[in-house]
Amino acid sequence: MIQFSSFQEFIEMGGYAFNVWSVYALFTVFLVANLLLPMRRRKQLLRELKRRRIAAEQMQKNTEESARLERAASSLGEST
Repeated sequence: MIQFSSFQEFIEMGGYAFNVWSVYALFTVFLVANLLLPMRRRKQLLRELKRRRIAAEQMQKNTEESARLERAASSLGEST
């Protein structure tokens, strides 16, 4: 078991402080990235799907309105 006689000795890590703490820092960066990036991507995907759904609904509404107007126009043309 590794024991340090002081906090300073712990920080210095027996002369390997730069190597040890840089590895801990990199690990933390990768850990945070692997947690946050998928959450961010999920939000983007949900926004995109919502935007597509709204666009599809609007397109269908426009198509139905166009068909209704065509029927109304053709029925006016037939009555004359």
